[in-house]
Amino acid sequence: MRRVARSVAVAVWLIGTAAPAWAADKTHQQMMAEIRMLQEQQQQLQQMLGGLADTLADSMKTLTAKLDEQSGATRKAFADQRLLIESVSETTRILREKADDTNVRLSSMTQELEAIRHTIASQPQAPAAAVPGQDPLAPPSTTPTGPPSGVVPPPPGVSPQRMFDEAFGDYTRGDYELAIEGFQTYIRMFPRTDRTDDAQLKIGDSLHAAKRFTEAAAAFQKVISDYPQSDSVPTAYYKLGLTYEALKQTELARRAFETVIKNHRDSTEAILARQRLDSRGKL
Repeated sequence: MRRVARSVAVAVWLIGTAAPAWAADKTHQQMMAEIRMLQEQQQQLQQMLGGLADTLADSMKTLTAKLDEQSGATRKAFADQRLLIESVSETTRILREKADDTNVRLSSMTQELEAIRHTIASQPQAPAAAVPGQDPLAPPSTTPTGPPSGVVPPPPGVSPQRMFDEAFGDYTRGDYELAIEGFQTYIRMFPRTDRTDDAQLKIGDSLHAAKRFTEAAAAFQKVISDYPQSDSVPTAYYKLGLTYEALKQTELARRAFETVIKNHRDSTEAILARQRLDSRGKL
């Protein structure tokens, strides 16, 4: 009995002695499990941080590339703008120089024209007029009567083109008196150019625009009589008809229109004359 009790006591002592060791081992296992979990979480966190760092690095590279591209485009735009400003400045300078040169030339031409006008001031030209008793619409002679007498030699350096352009400029500005004088001067100084008939025609246009219709009719008739082979004749006939209309001389107007239709049927003036006759009921 004592032996059994002793055995039981020994067993109880052994169990009491082994229980703390078993409990400590279980706590150790739990701690190790938690450590492993922490290590796994740390590894996951490091992987996440690594991916985030890579993504951030890629984003920074892309942003840097875009900034570099935008900076290059900005520099190019500034350079292009600078070139444009320099080009505009150079063009402005050239235009200013040309304008100054043009002003100088205009001043010189004006002085030359004034000198020409003073030169011929003592030789006035009488207005052209139809020969008394002659039909104002009679067919012109095949031999031109030529320019008016008293031809004046042009001053040195004065070209026919320049003088014609000066007179035509006066005509387009509505300064008809000055234009008439300029075209008359042209005819006196350059009686045999291919623009002489045009100058005489523009004298008629200027007189017509100034409502000096009787003188205008004489000027257009002078184109027909003095320059019968020129291309100004159809225009002169048509404008002669318009002038006679303004003078209420409808019969002469009709004859002028019919003449241009008959003698210059393929011309533009013939078409206009036919339309004029149709619109006025054959006058």
